[in-house]
Amino acid sequence: MNLFYAIILLILGLTILIKGADWLVDGAVAIARHFGMSPLIIGLTIVAMGTSAPEVAASIVAALTDSGGIAVGNVYGSNIANLAMVGGICAIVRPIVVSRDAIVRDIPIMIGVSLLLYGIFMDSAHSIGHIEAGLLLLLFAGIILFLIYSEKKQTQKGLQQQTDQEAAVEHAIHHPPKTLWGSSLFILLGLVCLAGGAQLTVVSAKYLGQRAGLSDEVIGQTIVAVGTSLPELITCLIAALKGHDDLSVGNLVGSNIFNTLLVTGAAGLTKPFVVSARMAGADLWLMVGVSVLFSVIAFAYKKINRPAGVFLTVIYVGYIAYLLKTGTPEIS
Repeated sequence: MNLFYAIILLILGLTILIKGADWLVDGAVAIARHFGMSPLIIGLTIVAMGTSAPEVAASIVAALTDSGGIAVGNVYGSNIANLAMVGGICAIVRPIVVSRDAIVRDIPIMIGVSLLLYGIFMDSAHSIGHIEAGLLLLLFAGIILFLIYSEKKQTQKGLQQQTDQEAAVEHAIHHPPKTLWGSSLFILLGLVCLAGGAQLTVVSAKYLGQRAGLSDEVIGQTIVAVGTSLPELITCLIAALKGHDDLSVGNLVGSNIFNTLLVTGAAGLTKPFVVSARMAGADLWLMVGVSVLFSVIAFAYKKINRPAGVFLTVIYVGYIAYLLKTGTPEIS
C-alpha cells in the first residue's frame, strides 16, 4: 500500500461505514415501526445506537487486529469531538438550548461513565478483559432501560418528548424500505458495510498514522475518531438548524455515553486488550476534562451560545495540535 491508495481507502472506508450505519438504521426503524414500536423507544435505542455504529465497528476491528490503542483512542477522540467539535460548530451555526433533563440526568451520567473507565484502566496492567467488558455492556443495557422509563414518565406529562423522539426518527431515516423483506435486506447490507468499512478505515488509518509517526492511540483519537463522528455532526447540524435543541444536545451526550460503554465493552468482549499508560492516564483525563468543561457551560448558561461554541471549537483545535505534537509511538 502507498500513501495515495491509503488516503483513497480511508475515504472509501469512512463512506461505506457511514452508509452502512444509515442502512442499518433505516431497516431497523422500518421493522420497529412494522411491529408497532413507539417513536420514543425507536429514538432512544435504534437511532441513538445507529449514530454510534461506526465507532463500534471500527473499535471491534481494531481490537481484533491487536490495536487496542486505536479502539480506546476512538472512544476518547470521538467523545471529545462530539462535545468540542460537533457541539462547538453547531452552537456557532445556532445557539443550542440545553434541556433540564440533559442537565440533571444525561450529563451527570456521561461524566460518571467517563470516570468509570479510570477504574478499569487504573491497575498496573492497563487492560480490559471479558469480565470488565461484560459489566460495561450490562451497565449500558441498564442505562437504556432507565432512559426509556424516564422518558415514558415525561411523555405522560406532555407531548414535547414524544414530538422530539418522532423528529429524531424522521431525521435518522432517509429512504425507509416498505416491506419486511426490504427492511431485512437493509439491515444485512448495513452490517456488511459496517464490517467492510471498518476494516478499510482501520487498516488505512493505521498505515497513514504510522507513516506520519503517530502511535495507535493518537491514530484512534484523530483520524478514526473524526471520521466516525461525522454522523453525529450531520445529525446535530440538521437538528440545530431545525430548532430541535433537545435532539442536538441529547444526541451528543447520549452518543458519548454509548461510546464509553457500548464501544469499549463490545471491543473488550470481542478480544481483551491493553492500553498504554498515557491512555490510562493523561488522555483519559483530557476526555473527562472536556466533558466537565462542556457540562459547566451547560449548567451555568443553560445553553451553548456562539461564544461558547467558538471556545469549544478552539479547544478542539488545540487538542488535535497537542496530539499531533506528542503522538510519536512509545518505546516499550
